Amino acid sequence: MKPLLKLAAFAIVATIALAAPSFAALKVGAKAPDFSASAFLAGEPFTFKLADALKKGPVVVYFFPAAHTSGCNVEAHLFSAAIGDFKANNATVIGVTAGNIDELADFSKETEHCSGKFPVAADPGATIAQQYDSTLTLRPGWSNRTSYVIGTDGKIVHVYSDLNPNEHVKQTLDAVKALKK
Repeated sequence: MKPLLKLAAFAIVATIALAAPSFAALKVGAKAPDFSASAFLAGEPFTFKLADALKKGPVVVYFFPAAHTSGCNVEAHLFSAAIGDFKANNATVIGVTAGNIDELADFSKETEHCSGKFPVAADPGATIAQQYDSTLTLRPGWSNRTSYVIGTDGKIVHVYSDLNPNEHVKQTLDAVKALKK
């Protein structure tokens, strides 16, 4: 194989490996790890507590790699656009990230992202993501793009993991709606 072709093949393999998520996400039926985290809603700080949110209904916990990055911007915008549907089904949505946590206050209120419609939580060192087996393989300090739907009993009822942000809202909203049936 020619040296340039070898280099190109190596670059492709390395890029895929660096972007590869960890597929060890928690399974449906597992008890969701409880957590509290510093969060922002419309730029205002507060402490998000999973146990308190579960008292109101199911919770969608979606992990995303970093605020103000292209895929995460898309995902936050899509959750923002659908937040009325989640609320109509008594579901709480919380985004959790270990990346760019110093930017979460702005990220939570910007109209092209969360629009102040749902909170985002800081996960320094990806400790919550680790509990949920949702870290990037070769970037363990960053969250993978994995979405969980947690039932009011604290058990995971749906898991969706894909670095492409486009299906997370549909997947989780369908799972939340299925809980009513």
